[in-house]
Amino acid sequence: MGAAAKAVLCLCVCVCLSAWPVRGSHIPAEMNKTIQNLLQHYKITNAERFDGKPVFNKDPLSTKMEGKVLFMSVVLEVYEKLIDHMLKQLPSAQNTTDTSNDTPAPAAAAAAAKAEKGNEVRTQLKYLKGKISQLKTNRYQEQEKFLQEMKSLKHIQMDNRVIQSKALGELPWLYEEASVLFEEIKLERRRRRRRQARRGKTHPRA
Repeated sequence: MGAAAKAVLCLCVCVCLSAWPVRGSHIPAEMNKTIQNLLQHYKITNAERFDGKPVFNKDPLSTKMEGKVLFMSVVLEVYEKLIDHMLKQLPSAQNTTDTSNDTPAPAAAAAAAKAEKGNEVRTQLKYLKGKISQLKTNRYQEQEKFLQEMKSLKHIQMDNRVIQSKALGELPWLYEEASVLFEEIKLERRRRRRRQARRGKTHPRA
């Protein structure tokens, strides 16, 4: 294979990998697309993204089921607050569109484009927050009382653009883990009830 052909093949592979949807049956296509769009807005270098220091560590997910549930409830809470903070950082509609008649046409066009982009990012962030809030409300209500005891994740530097972008990049696997975890808990509970029922039949009360 010639050098030119190799270069074309390499380029095609890179494009396919970058456009490949996030694995996970619980992540809607629209949500995956929204995350990819936002990552284009919150760009950081590969060195910053893959520096070996994830925003959310996967180690707690190797603990027992109860520990996983507590960890994921806190993670979802932090994501809600982080996205709220990111929304507040976006320029308001008044700041981006309020231009006087004396404003030169190129400057006015640039301001209008900035406002439109800000509105697009705002809509996408609100969509992500809605999905996270829905998952948290529907499946993690019982863990709300433990959130105050989990303080370690509340010191994330929410003004840091690197943190914001890395957190967006980590959201797909965390969202998938949070979704699968609830199903695993239900399966484990059913298994426990079946075991208890079998023991009751094997050792009936006198």
